[in-house]
Amino acid sequence: MIKLQYITIAFTIAILLFVFIITSSDAKTAIDQLGRHVTVPENPERIVSLAPSITEIVFALDQGYRLKGVTTYSDFPSEADKLPKVGSYVQLDLEKIVALKPDLCIAIKDGNPIAVARRLESLKIPVYAVNPRNLETVMQTVQEIGGLLNVEEKADKLVQSMNHRIQKVKSLVAKTAYRPRVFFQIGVSPIVSVGTHTFSHELIVLAGGKNVAQGPIAYPRYSIEQVLALSPEVIIITSMARAAVFKQIKDEWNRWPNMPAVRNHRIFVEDSNLFDRPTPRLVDGLELMVRLIHPELFEGTQ
Repeated sequence: MIKLQYITIAFTIAILLFVFIITSSDAKTAIDQLGRHVTVPENPERIVSLAPSITEIVFALDQGYRLKGVTTYSDFPSEADKLPKVGSYVQLDLEKIVALKPDLCIAIKDGNPIAVARRLESLKIPVYAVNPRNLETVMQTVQEIGGLLNVEEKADKLVQSMNHRIQKVKSLVAKTAYRPRVFFQIGVSPIVSVGTHTFSHELIVLAGGKNVAQGPIAYPRYSIEQVLALSPEVIIITSMARAAVFKQIKDEWNRWPNMPAVRNHRIFVEDSNLFDRPTPRLVDGLELMVRLIHPELFEGTQ
């Protein structure tokens, strides 16, 4: 009888070990950018992206087919716009996320409600969080998501390309010591610009400009009189308003012909996603920025 009990216990242990091995082989532990240990699938196949930037990165790694849900403004590439929406990244719809049966959600610290992330985790849906703050950590995010999806080589090649292009801009800007004064406008009414701790500020500096709104406030507000006093030589407008409003904004600034940016026809309206969405397209924004700030560096080139 005792011998039979030992056999039964040994068999039970063997079964438990087998289950543990099978379960372990289908999952791995990753440390996200918030320092949390997250158990994620070895090969996630049903991903819900909780921010447009994450959607872009997954597509940039050629893994868009794994995405089963995205947030409202996930509009790039065009394929992303066709995917089921789970609310905006600041106001997620928990029921819609759960209904998609994700085996992994990828979240962003800046914006995603922590309560939703915790609720998903309580439902045994892993949530891996990222927190990109500048170009360097955007590239780190690309590599980490590449690791989650087992496409490390693709991620490395993408980051190498980004680094190469950034270095080319730095080499180009090094040819001039002149730093034009730049006012980067993201809000219309009120007028809102960008402070030091923003992606746009980093791009302005790398592109050889001086951000006249630099300072500890991330998104400072200005009156027209304050902007005029800053005497910007370049104004870049990236408001998310409609094209008709863009023209109105330019017309309003053109009422002040003594401002250098107006006098020299240096007011530009550009796609905001190139300057504030933490994805590989920030490098596109950087390359565009240097052309807007230093057109003289491209004279004689196509």
